[in-house]
Amino acid sequence: MYPSDLKYTKDHEWVRVTGGEARVGITDYAQKQLGDVVYLELPDVGRVFNKGEVFGTIESVKAVSELYSPISGEVTDVNKAIVEKPEAVNTSPHESWMIALKILDPADQQDLLDAAQYTDLTR
Repeated sequence: MYPSDLKYTKDHEWVRVTGGEARVGITDYAQKQLGDVVYLELPDVGRVFNKGEVFGTIESVKAVSELYSPISGEVTDVNKAIVEKPEAVNTSPHESWMIALKILDPADQQDLLDAAQYTDLTR
């Protein structure tokens, strides 16, 4: 159910690591819990976040939730298309990345869950 090429957090973010960069989004489980997403607030390029720090907010018809950085990194890109059409998170959550990070501490990845561990968490 969850893509095996992604890593996951207990806060329901996913990470796709490619070389020294990571793209971050929320999981299918998270978007189902939120309901229809209507707004995203994401950081500016150049911001630096520590692992576990809030990097933005996601608003749905039901709630406003914080987004947590799964690893420490510097924002190198923000997905402007998802900000303009946040409902894409509901239709394709594992393709709808929000921010790209230059990884500052590769060791942060050690605590991330693989697809099987994340599936167990969400049962």
